[in-house]
Amino acid sequence: MVDSVKLTNTTREDFGKGAARRLRRAGLVPAVVYGHGAETIHIALDAHETFLAVRHNQNALVTVQVDGKDQLALVRDIQRHPMTWDIEHVDLIAIRAGEQVEVTVPVTIVGESAPGTAVTTDLLTVTIMANATAIPESIEVNVEGKPAGTQFRIADLELGEGASTEMDPEDLVVSVIVPQGDAALEEADAAAASAASDEAGAAAANADSE
Repeated sequence: MVDSVKLTNTTREDFGKGAARRLRRAGLVPAVVYGHGAETIHIALDAHETFLAVRHNQNALVTVQVDGKDQLALVRDIQRHPMTWDIEHVDLIAIRAGEQVEVTVPVTIVGESAPGTAVTTDLLTVTIMANATAIPESIEVNVEGKPAGTQFRIADLELGEGASTEMDPEDLVVSVIVPQGDAALEEADAAAASAASDEAGAAAANADSE
C-alpha cells in the first residue's frame, strides 16, 4: 500500500463565503469528504500541509480525521484562486484500501528524441482505473533517441500494475516530428542549391557555345 499523507484537520460548522474567507486568513483551507453513500463531512485543512501534499501529485492520497477515526481519502478536486493560485477549496473522496477508482493522470515526456526532431503531445492527461493506493503520479512516455515518425498511442502506454483505461487504444498521445521550420529551411536550401546548379550548368553551356 502506498503511504498516505496525514493532514491536520478540524470539523467545521460555519459555511458560506464569509466563513471560508475567515478560514483562509487563519491559514486553513475549506474541504469536504464524501463517498460510499455517507453524509458529506465539512472540514478545514492546514493550508501549508495541503499545498505540500498536492504540489507534485493532483491525485494525492491523504489521511484525515473523521468522527475521531483515520479516513483514507483521495484528492478529487482542487479549486485555486485565479490570480494567486492559492488553494481555496478541496474535495476529498473517501476510499478503502484495494478499491478501484477512476482518475486523470498527467502524461510526462522522458528523454530526448533524435537530433533534429521535436516532440508534440496530443494528450496531456489519460483517464485510468487504478487501485486507490497505487495511483501513478504520471504516465511516462520515453522518447529517448526516437526518430521522426515515431508515435505513441494509448495502447503503447504503461499504465501501471492493475491499471486499465476505457480510452480508445488508437488515440494518439505523443509524436516525434521534424520541426516545420527546419523542414522549410531544408527545402529552401535544396531549392537554392538546385537553382544554383542549373544556373552554373546554363553558364557553362553558353560558354561552350561561344
